[in-house]
Amino acid sequence: MSRLTTAALSLILALVASAAVIGDTSSSGSGSGFPGRPWNSTLDPYLEPSLQSTGYNATTSEGRGPLVDSANLDELFFARTPTAQKDTRPTPAPTGHSSILTTVHITSEGDFALLLPKDGELISDAENDGSAYCTPTSDGTYCRRRFAAGLIRAAAVEKAGDGSWIQVTGCLDSSKYPFASSDDGGQFDVRFPNGAQCAFGGYGASFVEQVEPSANRFCLRCCAAANDQENCNSHQDRAGCPVAFPGKYDFPQLGVDCS
Repeated sequence: MSRLTTAALSLILALVASAAVIGDTSSSGSGSGFPGRPWNSTLDPYLEPSLQSTGYNATTSEGRGPLVDSANLDELFFARTPTAQKDTRPTPAPTGHSSILTTVHITSEGDFALLLPKDGELISDAENDGSAYCTPTSDGTYCRRRFAAGLIRAAAVEKAGDGSWIQVTGCLDSSKYPFASSDDGGQFDVRFPNGAQCAFGGYGASFVEQVEPSANRFCLRCCAAANDQENCNSHQDRAGCPVAFPGKYDFPQLGVDCS
């Protein structure tokens, strides 16, 4: 066999071996890369192997698997979304006394109440001393304080068909209330302030309220039953209103949008 033939054969064998290594991902190990290809830090410098853990889903629009173009970081991060399971741990029952000062209600878009912090206080710090404020046109039964004119820009009320809950969602003008500067918001419920209640279900029944001044957004859902973690889940306090309580946050007829 000539030297040329021997060299050509060696080159072919080397190429075949290289292709076999590239095509074999079995040695990459669980979580070492996207399924179907080995981990390559040069291709994906921002995606560490530890991020390839279970609990995340990523698929391409063609359904070929989770191949992500690392040149587009928006695609990379938005394609990898957590698959969180709803936390249904019970909320401890309230032990504080009920008070009209911490009672919220929902009657209509123009008649409801929200718990709000003290002047300049972060909502996350107001969980022990939040107070109820009502819309200017609210019935006086549950009201001692009123919203300033213009605080509520738009609101929408929804009810469950089976009567298990009622909610009000909408947009506010945070400049109309002395919220703490750059406050991203927080949550109130039956334990914060302790003994707070919604008139819909009464003392001890589940309710959850979130106020997000930086997003000019609010939501309040009241449930008929105590510890209703299916409809009034109290463990989504960092999710934000549109996730915790989907509803209306866009009011095009009013030119108001806080979605």
